Amino acid sequence: MPKRTSFLFLLIATSLWSLTQPVNAQALVPYLPQLDAEQLEQQGLSLAQEAAQLAQFQQYGLALTRAQLASQLLPDNADVWALLGSLQLQLGETDPAIEALLKARSLDRSNSAVLFALGTAYFQKGNYDSAVQYIQAGLRLKPDNVGALFDLGNAFYKLEQYDKAIAEYQKAMDLDPQFWPAVNNIGLVLYEQGDVAGALERWQEALAIDNTQAEPQMAIAVVLYSQGQTEEGLAQGEAALRTDARYGDLQFLEDNLWGEQLLSEAETFLSQPRIRETLARLNQSPLSPPPPSSQDAAPTAPVEQPTPQ
Repeated sequence: MPKRTSFLFLLIATSLWSLTQPVNAQALVPYLPQLDAEQLEQQGLSLAQEAAQLAQFQQYGLALTRAQLASQLLPDNADVWALLGSLQLQLGETDPAIEALLKARSLDRSNSAVLFALGTAYFQKGNYDSAVQYIQAGLRLKPDNVGALFDLGNAFYKLEQYDKAIAEYQKAMDLDPQFWPAVNNIGLVLYEQGDVAGALERWQEALAIDNTQAEPQMAIAVVLYSQGQTEEGLAQGEAALRTDARYGDLQFLEDNLWGEQLLSEAETFLSQPRIRETLARLNQSPLSPPPPSSQDAAPTAPVEQPTPQ
């Protein structure tokens, strides 16, 4: 048990203690500790800080429980609601996350991180217009956020506003020339527009930035195979899968914004016996945690230490 007993635990423990005492002629009223507003605030902040620390170690379930209690003790603290929404978003609880983040937004309208997190949440729901709205609002407050520019490009891409998507990816690259996901996703857009040569060039550029990434390598492999360069395509595909076998899953490719044309060709490529055998071998072997994909590259939501308000 933690050294600092929680307020709620004290209440529960006191009530249980009263139930275990013998019944006397005159009932005793159990003592309830009188905590003032300052004590409640400190308890809430302590819970929120513990939640933020747990989140840093990816213990999101434990963190969420503490953040929920903190939000009850500190209902007017924007940072606590932002933390709660961030954790819910991390756990895929999109609707509760939006509710918590909107509460944080109502309490603090100058927090760009909350706006970016709302953009991510609406993107996950498939509401790309709202995603664009909130990300752009956040960028008006913090225009140099590379991850947010990337997310905005993704939202425009899903809306098939390809020129706007490329423009946002390019802004992210201008701020961080080593940000390979933006380069990679320009390739995805160009391929859907029919510019195969331009797409291949971008994917090669992404590999030049980081040659350990499976996504651009797999995209190149699929295109080479579709162009009749069978051996080279299969070899590249096998290498990509050895790096990250998730790229052998069509649903994963779709989740990472591969368009219809590229997905169709990937389906043919992944059905080849050599690729299927490679995947079968990899699935039978214990794998280390895979590196992030391009869709994972931008953070979904902030997890910050809450402050008194």
